[in-house]
Amino acid sequence: MAGSLLAGASAGSASTSTSTSTSVEATGSRRAPPCTHNQFVANPAERVGSTQVRVTVINEGPKACQLRGFPTVALAGQGSPDKNKPLKVVRQGQAPLVQLPVGGTVTTRITFTPVLGEADGYCASGAEPSVAPSIVVGIAGGALQLAPEDGGNFALCGNSVRATAFR
Repeated sequence: MAGSLLAGASAGSASTSTSTSTSVEATGSRRAPPCTHNQFVANPAERVGSTQVRVTVINEGPKACQLRGFPTVALAGQGSPDKNKPLKVVRQGQAPLVQLPVGGTVTTRITFTPVLGEADGYCASGAEPSVAPSIVVGIAGGALQLAPEDGGNFALCGNSVRATAFR
């Protein structure tokens, strides 16, 4: 579809991500308390190829925390993140415990089943394509509404996505 970002985003409260230079895996040293959703802000969803986005989340503090899990994902309009279409998240891999300092980041990769064709796109499965200008990513009991960095839409086939754990 012209102007679409990716196919397949899912909503959930698990966390998915890849390690960054500012996140630190637990090593047996004194552990921080669990992260809460109000500690986090996120960058726009970054396209990685034609079927995947990377979501980077930042711990704005006021203190270090620990996080383990996968994100939840939902499609949403530009209004309230509460008005969304939850997607099933198929978890990819294990979820490590991440010690996250203030200013530290974690990422997750969300993979979609792509919509084929141009403006009148279609799904190879015969399902109706879904298109939305934003996704809602659940983390630490809360949610962040994100638009794609390229200003396009999220487009996917089906009602599920695959996601990695936050790292």
